[in-house]
This record gives sequence, C-alpha cells and structure tokens, in this order.
Amino acid sequence: MAGNGKTDKALLPKRSNRPSFSGKRGSEWIFSDVPSDIVIEVDGVCFALHKFPLVSRSGRIRKLVADRRDSDISKLEFPGLPGGAETFELSAKFCYGINFEITTANVAALFCAAEYLEMTVEYAEENLVSRTEAYMEEVVSQSLEKSLEVLQNCENLLPLAEELKIVSICIDAIASKACREQMASSFSRLDYSSSGRLHSNGQPKNSGDWWVEDLSVLRIDLYQRVIVAMKSRGVRHESIGASLMHYAQHSLKGLCKKQSVWDATTRSKINAATAMEHEQRILVETIVSLLPAEKSSIPISFLFGLLRTAIMLDTTVACRLDLERRIGLQLDFATLDDLLIPSFLHTGDTLFDVDIIHRILVNFLQQDDNEDQMDSHSAYESDGLSSPSQTAIIKVAKLIDGYLAEIAPDANLKLSKFIAIAEILPDYARVVDDGLYRAIDIYLKAHPGLSDMERKRLCKIIDCQKLSQEACAHAAQNERLPVQLVVQVLYFEQLRLRNALAGSNGDGEPTMVYQSQRISSGVLSAAMSPRDNYASLRRENRELKLEIARMRMRLNDLEKEHVCMKQDMEKSGSNKFMYSFSKRLGKIQLFSRSNSKHQSTPSKQSQVHDSFHSRRKRHSLS
Repeated sequence: MAGNGKTDKALLPKRSNRPSFSGKRGSEWIFSDVPSDIVIEVDGVCFALHKFPLVSRSGRIRKLVADRRDSDISKLEFPGLPGGAETFELSAKFCYGINFEITTANVAALFCAAEYLEMTVEYAEENLVSRTEAYMEEVVSQSLEKSLEVLQNCENLLPLAEELKIVSICIDAIASKACREQMASSFSRLDYSSSGRLHSNGQPKNSGDWWVEDLSVLRIDLYQRVIVAMKSRGVRHESIGASLMHYAQHSLKGLCKKQSVWDATTRSKINAATAMEHEQRILVETIVSLLPAEKSSIPISFLFGLLRTAIMLDTTVACRLDLERRIGLQLDFATLDDLLIPSFLHTGDTLFDVDIIHRILVNFLQQDDNEDQMDSHSAYESDGLSSPSQTAIIKVAKLIDGYLAEIAPDANLKLSKFIAIAEILPDYARVVDDGLYRAIDIYLKAHPGLSDMERKRLCKIIDCQKLSQEACAHAAQNERLPVQLVVQVLYFEQLRLRNALAGSNGDGEPTMVYQSQRISSGVLSAAMSPRDNYASLRRENRELKLEIARMRMRLNDLEKEHVCMKQDMEKSGSNKFMYSFSKRLGKIQLFSRSNSKHQSTPSKQSQVHDSFHSRRKRHSLS
C-alpha cells in the first residue's frame, strides 16, 4: 500500500461501510440504491455521481458546489483536467473508497489530477495528493526503470507535472541510479586475488548501461535534461555517446529515405516548412549540443552521418560548424565514403560539397596536439620515431588523395577548389606523390579545356622527386602534362639512375644534389629551350641505359674470370701465384673514380679486356 510505504497495491480508504459502486463509462454513473445528484463532465464523458463523497475529498468541487448552493447545481465541467476522463474515474473511486492500484503508469496523472481537484490533507487525512507523493518517493524514485516510465508519462502533463516537481524527481533518480549502476558494475568486474591485488574478472565494460536504449522513448526536451543530469553526476562519456547515437538513429529513422528523393527541376533545396522537419531540425541541433567533448566517445562515421542530416535539414550554422570541428579532430580515422558528402543545394556547382571538406581539413590542421581539450586520453599512438601528428597527417594525406581522385571527374568542379584541397596539406604529409599525380591526371582528362597556364598551375603541386618509377614512366609519356613537368620528370629519372650507378661504384656526387634542388625549384637551363632540353635529356637517358648494359656485361666477365682464377688457385698453391694475383687485381681498377665520372668508350673496354686476358695467359704459362 502506497500510504504506509510497504507495497504499491490498491488504496484502501478507512470507511468500512462503503456503498456498492457499480459504474460504467459513458453517460452516467449510478448507485444501485441512491440516485445521483450531480453530473461531472470531463472531455465529453459524463459521470453521474453524488456530491457528498466528492466534496469530502476534493476542495475544488467543494468550492464550486458552495458557490452555487442557491441555484442547486447539478452539473460541473472539467475540460482541462490532467489525465482526462480515465484519471478522473480513478479519482472518483478514491472519493468513494473503492479499491484500485496506483502504478507507474497512472501515478503521474493521478498526482496532477489530485492537485487539480485539490485533494489535499487540508480536506481529508491521507488524501490522494499525499498518497501519490508517498508512492513517488518510496517506489518510483528507487528504480531507474520506473522513474523512466513515469517521466515518459509526464510529457502530456506539462507544465503541471513540472510545477509539482514530478519531472525533476524522475530526472534526478534516473541520473543517480545510472551513475550508481555504472560504479557497481565497475567494482563487480574487479576481484581480489590471493595476494590481495585487484584484477579484472572479464565482465563486459558496459554491463551497467542497459538503460542506453531505454532513454530513446523520451521526448527530446526531457531527454536533453536527463543527459545533462547524467553528465553532472559523472556518467561515463562512452555511455552518453552510445545513448545519443541510439536516440538519433531511433528518432531520425527513415529521414534519409523520405528526404533524399526530390525533383531537382522543381525545387533547389529541401522544403523545411513542415512541422515534422522542424522537430527533426531541433532534435539534431539538440543532439549535437549534447555530444561529449571526448573524441573516443563518438565514432567519426556517426558524426559524418549527423553532418549530412544537419545539412539536409538546414540546421543552424553553429550546429554544422561544431560538427565539422569535431570531425576535424579525428579526421585520420575517416574513410573515403565518409568524405563523399553530396551537394544538397543543387545549385549546379558540384556533385560533392568540397567546401565542407576544406573547412574540415582546416580544423584538422589547426588542432593543438599538446593542448587538445577535446580528449583527455590521446587518440593517437606514437609509432616508431614518427610523432603522433605526423602519423595522422600522413594518413589524412592518403585519404585526401583518394578523395581528389573521386571528385576530379566532376565537370563542374572549379580548378581553384581542386587546388585548394590539394595544397592545404604540408609538404611532408605526402611521402609519395603517386596518388596526387593520379588525381591531377584524372582532372586534366575530365577538363580538356584548361589553358596552358592553368595546367602549369595545377601540375606545380606535384613534386617530381616523390614520384615512383612507375609514375615517372607514365608521366614521361603523358601528353596532358605540361612540357616543363615532363622535363623535370625525365631529369630526376636521369639523376636517379646516376645516383644508382654512383652508389654501386661507392662514390657519390654532391653536385647532383645541388642540381636536384635547382630543378625542383623550377629553374631550368636558360641556354636551351624547353624542347631542346627535353631532347637532350632523352639522349642522356638512352646513354645511361647503354652504360648500364655495359656494366652488366663487365660484371658477367668478372664472374667468369673469378671462376677461372679460383680453379687456378686450387691447382697451384704457391706464394708466387698469390702475389701475381693480388698485383693483377690492383691494376684492373674497374670501379675507379675515373670510370664513375667518365663514360668508357668501346675502345677502352676492349683494351682492358685484352690486357686482362694476356696477363692471364702469361700466368698460365708460368
């Protein structure tokens, strides 16, 4: 019984000689032995009752009957009674002393109706107001599940439920119980070992978060207050993030299907005039304002989905900028599909919204890794000698190169926007420029009308020294590229071959580094035109290939000579042979400095080869 604090069963008024009450919903209520003398109408439903049991419990009805005593009132109307006719029926049963059960489903409405009818202790002991208050304190506030059910029932009882503090009681109970259950589940995962040390027993981390999905039944304004209360009580941000995700998915279900289909010829943007869209806009803005500050609490894929919805519903600029900032802080965890945000405005500009990605990149580059207040635990792990920021930027650079390749075929994509995305990352972000070269080549192919200056401006982004051999081979034969870039590609390919040869000879050339720096800065030879320079580099490239072929032949000869000498050593073990062998090797000097700097002519090669064979013959004769 709610009045004595033991159970929540039926209420039992103290009067023992209760009349036989047989009521029916509809036009009247009738005592079997006493005719009714007053009719109460609530929301179009009439109840034929008696004045005495009503005025003995309800101060409001007592005042109305007393004010109209002279006119012998026979009918009262309560059009705005909280809970409607069903709740009034329970209130009337209480006045007549008929048993019924107070539950979480009717306690909020009974509380409000009792307050409306002034059924307080001023008119009768243990009246309906005190009974419902006791039930709220002893039953509802002790359970998270019951508090949530009562809070949901308060949605149609506002603002009276707010004035009676039913809402605040339920919200405080939900927040405190959720925090307490999380603490209990955290301690339950820890067991003491025989040595007295704590260790985890393997239970799931979020075993105390069963309420995450249950909160989705609340209206957005009440849900917002519950989340704020949970944050103040110290509920884990992972749990709050999971609850926000489930609430958004539950409340915005089917939105994309309804809103993504439009006729671009009849309207240029989504019509946000309907009441449902307005509610959804408020809902998205509220969810964004409730997002936890920690990066690990919300997956970036959900943030991108929320951003698409915010754009679609035309939310406030502050809401969208907040989402862009949050996405920028963890952009290195995004995928290519996340970045492909359609242009919902359909202004004939581009298929994808490039401006949003540019702003997200700006947020990513402006974040301070040392004073990042968005995450109490670093989201980046240092790998090897690279700093966390460098690792993240390299990942983002690969992601952006893929994004550029996806948007490059768009015929409406302006060159300035494409270059702005490609140039925003620092030089050290790209270890290899193959992805950037591929995206630029796709853009050039999709935009054949670019002028020579525009193509030079676009291709200036590529660092030829960061292209792989496959990319260089493709670029050397790419007719869409400017001549200057092709010359640079061939020149650096030549330097690469020379460095390879110098490395095999054990002798580097510092002058090549200086020449490489000059070419990378765009300084070409002033004595030759670009076409002449291009032809000269092609000739040098062919000569280098011939030199490599000659080197391979010489290496094969050396291998053969080595086999012969080894056989001679096995036949003759004299010191004279070892002395002549070492002396002969000292005179060969195949990989000397002169050979690395000057190309060997065929005549010189034959002289060395003949000299070597003649010495071998003399040695065999001796």
